[in-house]
Amino acid sequence: IVPGGSIQMLSIPRDWRSNIPGHGTNRINASYVIGGPDLLVQTVQAETGIPINHYVEIDFGGVGAIVDSLGGVTLDFTYPGRDLTSGFEIDAGRHTLDGEQAVAYARSRKYQELRNGQWQSAGGGDIARTGRQQQVLLALFDQVTSPSSAFNLPSFLPTFADQIRADEGLTLGRMTDLGRDALSLDSRSVEAATLPVDLVRGNDGRSYVVPVAETQSYIDAFLAGEPFPEG
Repeated sequence: IVPGGSIQMLSIPRDWRSNIPGHGTNRINASYVIGGPDLLVQTVQAETGIPINHYVEIDFGGVGAIVDSLGGVTLDFTYPGRDLTSGFEIDAGRHTLDGEQAVAYARSRKYQELRNGQWQSAGGGDIARTGRQQQVLLALFDQVTSPSSAFNLPSFLPTFADQIRADEGLTLGRMTDLGRDALSLDSRSVEAATLPVDLVRGNDGRSYVVPVAETQSYIDAFLAGEPFPEG
């Protein structure tokens, strides 16, 4: 939550080539595998210059449980969509997804749309999947802040707390305060972006993504609490 009453969400691609402290060059998600949340936070701060005050972790199963606790999330689909690997399938139109459907959509890396009678790839890979995950999170926020929602913060927070792993400083009371601040906003006050990157082949033969000229402007905007660059 940034000054002026808005929320910014900035995603870092998991294959970001990073210098993991004490462990050399690797993809940024390897920092979690090697040293858990502490090393991940240390690596993200070193790579981006963004200070991290708190850490919250939730797996896909937790996301599904939260979606179900809210009665589902509503998304609009311009075309019929599917992912034969994740098991997601949907008709065109507005649909309320349950937890299982929302997770299958968020996990999709081989998403296809039915256009002109043919199934066509519609954003595969990790970058596109990040966008779908942001869609689900924004839909969750929209559900939570809807005036017609039966959402009840005091009863929801313990359930939410059961599904997450957080640093010791993020107490239930602190989460309650953050939740109340967030509920004073609406979904139009939430801005989401993914750091722009390029795909490269490393000297070790593995594929990585690396920053491009525009990357720093996104980081600078996030640090300043200003709108992300357009495009």
